[in-house]
Amino acid sequence: MKKGFIFIAMLLLTAAFLLNGCGSKETSGNTENSGGRVTLKVLADQVPHAELLEFVKPKLAQQGIDLKITILQNDHGNEDTDNGEFDVNFFQHQPYLDSVKKEKGYDLANVGNIHVEPIGLYSAKYKNKEEFPANAVIGIPNDVTNEYRALKILEANGFIVLRPGLESHAATVKDIAQYVKPVILKEIDSAQLIRLKEDLDGYITNTNKILEAGIDANTALFREGKDSPYANILVTKSSRVNEPAIVALKNALQADEVKKFIAEKYKGAVIPAF
Repeated sequence: MKKGFIFIAMLLLTAAFLLNGCGSKETSGNTENSGGRVTLKVLADQVPHAELLEFVKPKLAQQGIDLKITILQNDHGNEDTDNGEFDVNFFQHQPYLDSVKKEKGYDLANVGNIHVEPIGLYSAKYKNKEEFPANAVIGIPNDVTNEYRALKILEANGFIVLRPGLESHAATVKDIAQYVKPVILKEIDSAQLIRLKEDLDGYITNTNKILEAGIDANTALFREGKDSPYANILVTKSSRVNEPAIVALKNALQADEVKKFIAEKYKGAVIPAF
């Protein structure tokens, strides 16, 4: 009896081993393979990032690539891409990625530039910058790269002068050498800026947040131009930049039909960066 039991157990173990060996298929990162199709898990901001992804989704499906799009809800986007929870993320520009990599040591890379969301100054109270009273209160983002962008457009529009020799893409209100116009700048978490717009004379924020809030981005009193260095990028693990499915996603987002879609849908509020 014991010999028979041992023999049956060995047969069951062998069968389990063979089933596991034949039934699994090794995948790269978090990409799933099923029936010859590939699923890419993409973490993205809602507007315009996820909208652009939805636009190219049918084209990629014809190529055997299915997009599973998740809307970014926190500041863990790069961490979740670095640890393999997502294959690609799409919500940031290169200076921000560089700053996070420097701080956290993530092994992430730019797959390709897709679009620019010009940062701009908006107001719920005034129609142009000349209407701003003395000591007007202006809210600006408090993260390093976007605060720098906000200060640069304030400088370009005659509000302040920044001290010379600033570190690239990094500045705070402490780096203001002169207030040309008497304004009060409040550093505020970017997620709160639009919610506080009625309490501010003006606020500076990214176009995607303006679009998400249902505000006409063309009501900006002023904003960055087409030469902005802050193109939003696709990001993945450095080792995965040349994977066929990820390259196909980049190519789909950099196609002429996407350029046309951006122009027609966003009317200058989003600018192609390819």
